[in-house]
Amino acid sequence: MADSQTYNTTTAPLDQNQKSNKFGHLGIWGFFLKLAEVFLSFLAFVLEEVVSTCNACSLLYFFEFVSCTAFLFTLLLLILLASSLHKKVGINSWDRLDFVYTILITVLFLLASGLFLSDNSGSDLEKAAGGFGLFSSVVFSINVIYLFMAKRNTIIGKTNDKPTNQQQQQQPENPEAVKLTNGQEV
Repeated sequence: MADSQTYNTTTAPLDQNQKSNKFGHLGIWGFFLKLAEVFLSFLAFVLEEVVSTCNACSLLYFFEFVSCTAFLFTLLLLILLASSLHKKVGINSWDRLDFVYTILITVLFLLASGLFLSDNSGSDLEKAAGGFGLFSSVVFSINVIYLFMAKRNTIIGKTNDKPTNQQQQQQPENPEAVKLTNGQEV
């Protein structure tokens, strides 16, 4: 049987920031904001798809592209960041990626919704789709503000993930050059 002292000396307690969170990397507010973004962009996309005639079809298609892209990519981010899957992907700065993506989609959604609402045939479906597009833009904007306020250090690049002096001293300069000797001296 292994005694508990063996494990106590080799394992470190979890830091407050490292404890598992049932909402993953997002946290509770980030999770619900992403969920609202997914829902609203999906509604905008579905309402746009139901439109049968259009005056300026290019604006309708642009709105369709933006709302579909926002729905699919935000859903992907929600799935990755709310679970432990984001640890398996080779991206180190999820906060920065999420921030830049959310800004980009906010601008595109605002532009597409504004253009689509300014030139359409005036049907209730088109107005509803454009309205949900604008409402989605507002929620994406709120998320941009939330991300900046909550995670500004990792977005800007000031992280505390740098190894300490003790960790740097423990790691050899060239780990490939270290030979495995099975306890024997070389």
